[in-house]
Amino acid sequence: LYIKEDALVKFKSELAVMELEVQALARLAEEIAQSGIPEGSRKINGKYIHSHLVARLEAVHEQLKEQIKDVDAAQSKEVSVFWFGMAESVQVMGTFDGWSQGEHLSPEYTGSYTRFSTTLMLRPGRYEIKFLVDGEWQLSPEFPVTGEGLTKNNLLIVE
Repeated sequence: LYIKEDALVKFKSELAVMELEVQALARLAEEIAQSGIPEGSRKINGKYIHSHLVARLEAVHEQLKEQIKDVDAAQSKEVSVFWFGMAESVQVMGTFDGWSQGEHLSPEYTGSYTRFSTTLMLRPGRYEIKFLVDGEWQLSPEFPVTGEGLTKNNLLIVE
């Protein structure tokens, strides 16, 4: 996952450089289009090529901005997950890894209760989670609940 994240960061950086270049080219094309039409200039569909150049560069610029948004949306975010109570061991399991490994939560003692927490790297989306507390499945009142009966789980939303 970290290798993919590094690749996304690098790709976003490359897109940002391309966006700056396209912006500069669009400004130059706009300047050329406003400086007058040289005699013998070519037309495409009734418009001088200068206008086409400006329009196409602006369209490419918009596409680049959308791709940068897509990369931002695909990047994982740090998400804090916690469980409060008395326990020896707490693990969060869920759809974030296909209910396979889960993640152990670290205890922080506060006197009257213990706050167990961990940080997950997750992409935006909806995840069902459940806590394995000293070997028994439990829901947390700190998160919304989804499902019924045995399929009742907490809901973790990453935006």
